[in-house]
Amino acid sequence: MQNPFKKQQNVKSENIESSGMNKNTQVREGYQRYVGKKLFFLFSMLVLVIFLSAFIVTIGPLEISVTEVYKILLSSLFPGYFTNEGLTSQIVLNIRLPRIIAGIMAGFGLGVCGCVMQAVLKNPLASPFTLGISSGANFGVAVAAVMGVGVIGGPYLLVGNAFLFSMLCALFIIALANFKGATSETLILAGIAINYLFSSLSDLCRYFATDEQLRIMVSWGMGDLSAFSWSNFSILLGVFVFCTPLLYLKANDLNIMAIGDENAKSLGIDTNRVRMFTMLLASLLIATVVCFTGTIAFIGLVAPHMARMV
Repeated sequence: MQNPFKKQQNVKSENIESSGMNKNTQVREGYQRYVGKKLFFLFSMLVLVIFLSAFIVTIGPLEISVTEVYKILLSSLFPGYFTNEGLTSQIVLNIRLPRIIAGIMAGFGLGVCGCVMQAVLKNPLASPFTLGISSGANFGVAVAAVMGVGVIGGPYLLVGNAFLFSMLCALFIIALANFKGATSETLILAGIAINYLFSSLSDLCRYFATDEQLRIMVSWGMGDLSAFSWSNFSILLGVFVFCTPLLYLKANDLNIMAIGDENAKSLGIDTNRVRMFTMLLASLLIATVVCFTGTIAFIGLVAPHMARMV
């Protein structure tokens, strides 16, 4: 005869196992729904970007309809099936489209670098320009515009100077971070000091600038995509392809470092090396974006927070 107490115990254990399996199933299904919603949102945003880009192409001195824009884009992909007007096609493909692509890539790059800076500096208000990169680039452009002095001549005079001075600012901050006792607050304060220093020097250059030189400096400082062309695209794309995957590989290390350097070190992460490596890559990406597009503020600060809300 079976012991009723043992039978009752077996029934309880079976109920516990079944309830545990149900909870695991519910958690798995909830996670799948969560991932599905995120993927749907990202796909929707991608479609929205495509439609908005096509609409923005229509804006300009020459009015072009959205239908014409799509015909021109399709004719470039399938030359034998769609026709387009020569002048309109040149305006869309060689003038407006490169600027839109530059704007999208600039927003993407500044968002990624803003996320890295906020993680490295442990400050939610940090941005890609916290290290003084934008003010350094502004001063480089001012020197090129007023004095005509630069590391590269010709059409890349402004771009070369902006890149050089922005990287000098970033390398100074990175070197400062190697000192013992250097904290996140130290790096932020040093970045603010560099920002004010180069802003003052840029103002001094503006004082001696002519009207045309002043126009170049102000236009570049406000963020200007008009000079971007397909010849610059390969440079910007190459830096993106090099920096973005490497930063993504360090994402887990940065997430662990967010809970504290001591905890990260206990898990075998070399925090100093990760910090230097990610700051260097982010600085390279920021400097490349800034030298081609000018100073585009606020995106690098807000984009990481918007991404976390999704």
